[in-house]
This record gives sequence, C-alpha cells and structure tokens, in this order.
Amino acid sequence: MPLGGGNKCGRCSKTVYFAEEVLCDGRSFHRSCFLCMVCGKNLDSTTVAVHMDEVYCKACYGKKYGPKGYGYGQGAGTLSMDKGESLGIKPEEPGPHRPTTNPNPSKLAQKFGGSDKCPRCGKSVYAAEKVMGAGSAWHKSGCFTCATCGKSLESTTLADKDGEIYCKACYGKNFGPKGFGYGLGAGALAHTQ
Repeated sequence: MPLGGGNKCGRCSKTVYFAEEVLCDGRSFHRSCFLCMVCGKNLDSTTVAVHMDEVYCKACYGKKYGPKGYGYGQGAGTLSMDKGESLGIKPEEPGPHRPTTNPNPSKLAQKFGGSDKCPRCGKSVYAAEKVMGAGSAWHKSGCFTCATCGKSLESTTLADKDGEIYCKACYGKNFGPKGFGYGLGAGALAHTQ
C-alpha cells in the first residue's frame, strides 16, 4: 500500500480507500468503478469475467470472447442475431461453397455425407428406418421381409443367400438339405412314391 492512502483503482487509477475497495484478479477497484467495460453494469464476484486487464459482465464477455456459431445462444432455446458489432467484433464472411469432386468418398464421407441404399427397393435408407441384415441396410417396414412369403423379419429370424433375405422356414424349404428325413418339421417323414 503506497503512502497517503490505499491502492490505485484498476479503472480510474485514483486512490482506493479500504471502505470503498473491491478486489478482483489481484487489483483494487472503487465500488463505483467496478463496472462492465461494455454495458456498464455493476459487477460482483458472481457476475465478473476478466480478460487481460479488463472486467466484463459474463454476458458481454461471452459475446466478445466466447464461442461463436449455432448453439451458443444466451440460454436454452434462444437464438440471438447479435453478432457483436457493438463490441468491435467483425463478422467473418464464409468462403464460397466448393462441392467435392471425389468419385470414391471415404467411409466417413459415406456415413455422414450420404445414406445407404436399400437392396430391395434401391432407395436411400436413413437412420430412423434402418435395420441391418445380410450385410446391408434395409428399410424396416416394407423391405425387410422374406423374399418368398413376404413375412416381416427381424435380424435374429432371417437367413440370407446371394444378398437376398428369407424367413428361416422359406430358406429351409428352398435351400435346405433335401431327401429322406428332411421333411416339413422336426421328426416329420415325407411319403414319396
């Protein structure tokens, strides 16, 4: 503490006496000088944000130095059009859009840039309607059915052959073993003439 009074104020550089002193970031301020650099709101220990030698309220600090872009609003469900021009922030201009000309995109690009094609109907399969079977993505309703009888399938009740899917009964009839003892069910014998 210098002679003749207290410390010097971080805002006005005048002497700060003990009764009017507010300490922040190792510096002293007059209560009346402890204000946001942008909007002039009174600050306290719960509302102050310090950047370099400047003090801000949390809202102005966030606008000036916080993250920018979608999702960084001022509360849940809000969208602010304030880009911070009043704070000296110059908005960035986006560069021109240049689509890729890569004929063989990576797996990551395929996963996020486009969608899988259903082997049955050939249309795009999106995550909400997607079910995996026989190494491919299928539409859950309409396409993920037995190729022979049309029965709706689940990943645990299907059998596949040559990229097509079948229920286990149709698969057994069409592609299962043939001959004596391989009838229609367990223990069934087929009568042949």
